[in-house]
Amino acid sequence: MKHKSRPPVVAVTGLHRGENPQPGPAVTASLRRRFPDLRIIGLSYDPLESGQYAAGLDRIDAAYLVPYPRLGHQELLKRLDAIARKDPFDIVIPCLDSEIPNYLRLQRDLAKRGISCVLPDAKAMQRRGKENLSKLCEDIGVPTPATRASSNLDELLVFAGSLGYPTYVKGRFYEARLVHSPLELRIAFDELMQAWGGPVLVQEVVVGEEYDVVGLGDGKGGIVGSCTIRKMLRTKAGKGFGGVVIADPSLDKLAQKVIRALKWNGPFELEFVKSPRRPHQLFEMNPRFPAWVDFPSQLGCNLPARMVARMLDAKPIPLADCAVGQMYVRHCVDIVGNIADLAQMASTGERSGPRPIHFNSR
Repeated sequence: MKHKSRPPVVAVTGLHRGENPQPGPAVTASLRRRFPDLRIIGLSYDPLESGQYAAGLDRIDAAYLVPYPRLGHQELLKRLDAIARKDPFDIVIPCLDSEIPNYLRLQRDLAKRGISCVLPDAKAMQRRGKENLSKLCEDIGVPTPATRASSNLDELLVFAGSLGYPTYVKGRFYEARLVHSPLELRIAFDELMQAWGGPVLVQEVVVGEEYDVVGLGDGKGGIVGSCTIRKMLRTKAGKGFGGVVIADPSLDKLAQKVIRALKWNGPFELEFVKSPRRPHQLFEMNPRFPAWVDFPSQLGCNLPARMVARMLDAKPIPLADCAVGQMYVRHCVDIVGNIADLAQMASTGERSGPRPIHFNSR
């Protein structure tokens, strides 16, 4: 896809970079490494999403508020149309699990408007869902922790009792709670049902090292490129704050099995756990780039840029193998901005470029 009258514009979502960072700024930084002059706009759910105010490689050229995913695809389409009338864009990269179902429903509508979006098909998306992942793994011979998904609390209590405590309780889209008793399970169930709807999952606790594979599927069962890390640092929520590149043929084979079975199209993240007495077990598959995707981009494996080049019908970008032993550690900084930008986002739902910052050198 090429626009004849102006350079292409990319819209990116998931702009928060706090304790539980979202992937949008990492995707933006990856794109700027390859396309430094690319215009990138941010689609945000909250005026305080920090990525809206970044000034480095992860900077965005304009920001627009969009409705929360729970309001449905029609409300999203109305807002995207309004944004496109003011600031036309050609590509949208959704970076949050909860919003991808809406974009799947809108894929044809967006295509009619000349907007590209690389997404898996609806069946593949459903098969890798948290509530269906254990069935997929059973069908294709990929180990996975024992899991039960249900909207019935009593059923989950019985299953947790058979596993033994502690056990994980997970929301449909996000959040994992480690519970140590039926009472804690009840509380977690109620809160997760209220936050994300059903089903809620109860999953066996497997103690061991965690591994992540980020990659890009070609939609035909193949993997265009990937990078595998072992997590070295994790937050209380289990998010990776540090990792090191590894080479593990057994993990590569498991990843290939999953992507081949799903004929996965677009970005993915596979999360594995390995205990001393058991093989690698797949416990989650995310249908988007992870928040650490700019790490392999710095090693020559720029998956977001490769995906965008494909959407622009440009020459494929070479993807290097990530060197074993290369590591990343997440580093937090304070973003300096102007309160007027926040006020503009909160009152109008849009912001076109940051205001100048006045520094005092004394």
